[in-house]
Amino acid sequence: MKLSIPDADTLWDSLLPTRRHQQMLTVGPEHLDEMDHVNNTVYLVWCEGVARAHADRLGMGTAALRALGAVPVARQHVINYHRPALLGDRVRVRTALTVHAGLRSVRAYTIDRLNSSDPADLGVRLAECQTEWVWVDPVTGRPRRAATAVIDRFGFGTGN
Repeated sequence: MKLSIPDADTLWDSLLPTRRHQQMLTVGPEHLDEMDHVNNTVYLVWCEGVARAHADRLGMGTAALRALGAVPVARQHVINYHRPALLGDRVRVRTALTVHAGLRSVRAYTIDRLNSSDPADLGVRLAECQTEWVWVDPVTGRPRRAATAVIDRFGFGTGN
């Protein structure tokens, strides 16, 4: 599946709350590289962190998913970087589950700077990311469809 970055801002307002999550953070010295801006790998860590927080909020953390017989494993990440984040920046990291089809799910992410001098609510776009996740059996590591309870909890069930 070739990934393309969706318009995550449009998607955000149209998705059920169960399919989206956001976190705020402040850039600290531990996030910086020798160029004094947030290292590219940190953006990916932030994306994974907001995805985990989203799953935890819905009661679908790793332990719950293991018990249901399928966990998501990243297959592909695509990140478009627009601007660097700097020490002290206030950053909003959003994730939206955009697709669930069989063995795969796709999450879109946006990373925006929301300093007091930035446009209210919108901020300044720092990066966009998309991750394709494959559901696998936690014991065998083989592909396996997510349980109906998982699909329903994340807002992809037939009643959503």
